[in-house]
Amino acid sequence: MGILEKIAEIEREIARTQKNKATEYHLGLLKAKLAKYRSQLLEPAKKGEKGEGFDVLKSGDARVALIGFPSVGKSTMLSTLTKTESEAANYEFTTLTCIPGVIEYQGANIQLLDLPGIIEGAAQGKGRGRQVIAVARTADLVLMMLDATKPNVHRELLERELESVGIRLNKRKPNIYFKQKKGGGLSFNSTCALTRCSEKLVQMILHSFKIFNAEVLFREDCTEDEFIDVVTANRVYLPCLYVYNKIDQISIEEVDRLARQPNSIVVSCNMKLNLDYMLEALWESLQLIRVYTKKPGAPPDFDDGLILRKGVSVEHVCHAIHRTLAAQFKYALVWGTSTKYSPQRVGIAHVMADEDVIQVVKK
Repeated sequence: MGILEKIAEIEREIARTQKNKATEYHLGLLKAKLAKYRSQLLEPAKKGEKGEGFDVLKSGDARVALIGFPSVGKSTMLSTLTKTESEAANYEFTTLTCIPGVIEYQGANIQLLDLPGIIEGAAQGKGRGRQVIAVARTADLVLMMLDATKPNVHRELLERELESVGIRLNKRKPNIYFKQKKGGGLSFNSTCALTRCSEKLVQMILHSFKIFNAEVLFREDCTEDEFIDVVTANRVYLPCLYVYNKIDQISIEEVDRLARQPNSIVVSCNMKLNLDYMLEALWESLQLIRVYTKKPGAPPDFDDGLILRKGVSVEHVCHAIHRTLAAQFKYALVWGTSTKYSPQRVGIAHVMADEDVIQVVKK
């Protein structure tokens, strides 16, 4: 019995088991087994074997993966937003490999990857699905292209496919501390009341992973699925924007309904509708900021800003300018919204905001 059959068997078992107090341990064990088999499926069979994938060098300030079913307008989107031409036609699977393009927006270079269409069963390797999903795991954000003329089934299917290979969309990492030990059995603690998971269930899940000595601390009320994610430790938590294309073919009421859903954007690539707002939302979701540098006695250099992530300190800015600068740092002068007055003299731990200007003074 192959891994795929085992996975299918467990999924059937989960589907036909009623969820109640008596069966929750049985379900927890099944879910742990399922996670184990799925992670085996993702890893290459032999260590020496190189997996067949799309070799695309990571470049630019951020990486965005375009994921969607065939023929929803991914290639048209790439050709419209970037200088790269991706073949677009009215039949499915026009794109057969990964085509990278670069969006130039507010001084940042954002790499956009046009991936082949995903079909149902992609997680098991159908239609080059595994390579597509492997590239998506390396991205900073997922742009899920959906056809506005089709019902919401597509979105659920894609979410399920990505969920089964360990990609969690618009979720944050569970606040659970987990560490394997050499001996001493299982030490279990929680800082809050647990309503969705118990110590016995945690123990059974760990036993199914053949872990008998560990330290577990729940800092929030998590489910058994979230605990399994922490134990397997190969999950990727990515922000996701749902982009509904072809809005020129549906009624205005339907457009309004789709646009009001969380993390959703409505566009039309053919008629170039709402693409500017999509880029704005992309910038916000990637949490990028611009920091400009200034030499003493000279105006700030607004042409060539540093593109960094939200929450960076002056130390990160120093590393971005030159790796030896942080060691010679004395103080910095900052103009902008992160300071109480301009210019403010700040230390190396000061947190920068978007469009701040910095002048670094060395020892």
